[in-house]
Amino acid sequence: TWLLSRKQARGCRNTFQTSLSDCDLRDKCRIDNVGLTELLSSWHNIGMTLLRLVFVFLVLCLAPAMAALATDMKIAKPKSPGASGLAIPRFVSLASNTVHMRAGPGVRYPITWIYRRLGTPLMVMAEHEYWRKVRDAEGTEGWMHRSLLSGRRTALLRGTVADLHQLPDMKAPVILQAEPGVIGKLLKCKKLWCQIELGDTRAWIRRSAIFGALAIEQF
Repeated sequence: TWLLSRKQARGCRNTFQTSLSDCDLRDKCRIDNVGLTELLSSWHNIGMTLLRLVFVFLVLCLAPAMAALATDMKIAKPKSPGASGLAIPRFVSLASNTVHMRAGPGVRYPITWIYRRLGTPLMVMAEHEYWRKVRDAEGTEGWMHRSLLSGRRTALLRGTVADLHQLPDMKAPVILQAEPGVIGKLLKCKKLWCQIELGDTRAWIRRSAIFGALAIEQF
């Protein structure tokens, strides 16, 4: 469809021949320039049409892939379920005053650590049947049986002596101070702050000052 038909080509020749007989050299040049301009304009239009067709083709080909990618990004979740169906990573706490950490997921594996503090928060990193791979606040990792763990949320203070505020705001009154290693009940977390309960006191503390909540966790 982009080539000139024989009839069109014959018409062009006749036009140029008539121009040669009726015009002088300058007029001929002018007519040739007009004809060349028209030819270039025609090819320009053809080229633009071709570019449009290529663009439409690329859009039609890439649109499904882009839509699928957008859908994947929309439904992607930062957490993945383990064997229990619960999110990984997640936090749990020790359900007993004495808990053994093992080198692998089973009693045949040697005991590597013994924990003796009820409520110590641990992060679940992986699951294998009835066993959970956990990490403590110091980065120690090992396996514990699920019966020794509780879903009760706790938080361990770390760093230096921390100020606990009446409200989740640095300008709010400080109602309590606690030393590193203190464990409290974790009540809620919002943005950069978490509320914990120490004894009969509820107060807010910076999320970065505790071990027991994920960085983007809100509850």
